[in-house]
Amino acid sequence: MEFRRIPGLPPYVFTIIDGLKIEARRAGRDVVDLGFGNPDLPSPQIAVDKLAEAAQNSRNHRYSASRGIPKLREAVAGLYQRRFGVSLDPDTEIISTIGAKEGFSHLMWVLLQPGDVALVPTPSYPIHIWGPYFAGADARQVPIGDGTDAAGYIDRIIEAWELGWPKPRVVVLSFPHNPTTTVATKEDLQRLVDWARDKDVVLVHDLAYADMTFDGFEPPSIMECEGAREVAVELYSMTKSFSMAGWRVAFLVGRRDVVGALAKLKSYLDYGTFQPIQIAATVTLNEATEFPQEISSVYESRRDALHDGLQRIGWDIHKPGGTMFAWARIPEPYRDMGSIEFATHLVEECDVAVSPGVGFGPGGDEFVRFALIENEHRIGQAIRGLKRGLTRLA
Repeated sequence: MEFRRIPGLPPYVFTIIDGLKIEARRAGRDVVDLGFGNPDLPSPQIAVDKLAEAAQNSRNHRYSASRGIPKLREAVAGLYQRRFGVSLDPDTEIISTIGAKEGFSHLMWVLLQPGDVALVPTPSYPIHIWGPYFAGADARQVPIGDGTDAAGYIDRIIEAWELGWPKPRVVVLSFPHNPTTTVATKEDLQRLVDWARDKDVVLVHDLAYADMTFDGFEPPSIMECEGAREVAVELYSMTKSFSMAGWRVAFLVGRRDVVGALAKLKSYLDYGTFQPIQIAATVTLNEATEFPQEISSVYESRRDALHDGLQRIGWDIHKPGGTMFAWARIPEPYRDMGSIEFATHLVEECDVAVSPGVGFGPGGDEFVRFALIENEHRIGQAIRGLKRGLTRLA
C-alpha cells in the first residue's frame, strides 16, 4: 500500500543524534543533553493540584467541547488584556487547541488546499514548513537569516509575495523564533499587518515564546497592531510560558472568521483536551500570573551560562534575545563537516548532544541548536566537554 503523505517526509535527523546519545549513555558516559527542546522545569503546583481535584469528579470524564470550555476561553481573554492590552471576545475570537502543533496543522487545512501557497520561514520549526504540505499546498520558504534581522526578513516576505505566482494566501510567522531566536518589535509586525491588509493575506503568528525573552525585552502580540483583527491569527501556548509541555494546552486567537472555521473543522475531529486539564489550565492562567516571569528568569540565567561559556572557549555566537534556545553557527575550523557530522562529533568527543541545524530546513546546515534544558551546573559541564573535544578552537 502507498501511504499518501508519508513517502515525501524527509528522515527526522534529530533521531540520529538521539540514537548516538542513547548508545553513549548505555556505555556509561554522561552526555549532557542540550538537544530536544523539552522543558525540564515542573508545571505550576496549582495546575497539578487542580488537575488532581478535577479528575476526581466523574462529570469531567465525559466528552468536552472542542472549542474549549467557556471559563478557559475567558481566562485567555484575561491574559491578553493583562499582558498585551488587547480585548478579545471569548466566544468568537478564541479557541482552545490540543497544543500549538495540532492547532497549527489543522489551521493549515482550513486556510489552504492543493494549488495554494504559504510563505514560511527557513530555517524553521519543522511543522511550520510541513503543515502547509500536509494540507496539499506549497510552502514557499523565505530565509529568515542568522537571528539578527527581523526587519530584513519582513522585506524578504514582501518581495517573495511580489515575485511569486500563484500569490501566497498565508504567511507563517513566529517571533521570538525557533530555532534562530530572532525577535521582532511591534513596529516590525505593524508593517506586515499594513501590507497584509492591502494584499488580502492571512498572517499566522506562532507566539510560542511570548513570555520567554531576556534583557527586559517584551515581545509583542501581533494582535496589538492596528488592523490585526482583519488579517491575523495568533497561537499562544502554555507549553513554555507555564512549563506545561505534556498537558497540550494552546489557543488560537484573532480574526473571527478564521477562528470560526477552525472551530467547525475541529468539531468533526476531536472533543477537545481532557476537561480536568482545561479546568487546571483555567485556574493557572487566572492565579499563577507571575509564573511565566519566574520561568523566564531561569532560562535567562541558563542563556548567560551557555553564551559566556562558549565565548570563553573561542566559540562566538549571537546572544539570544528570547526562546529557550541558542542558534550557534558552527565554528569555522569545523564548518566543512555540516551540522549532522558536527553534532555527531559533539556527542562522540565532547559528551554533548545538540540539534543539527539542517533538521530545521534549508539554511540551517551551518548551525546547531542548543536547548536550555539543563541547569547552570550541567551547562558548565557541557562547556568543559566542548573545550576538551573541540581541539581546533584557538
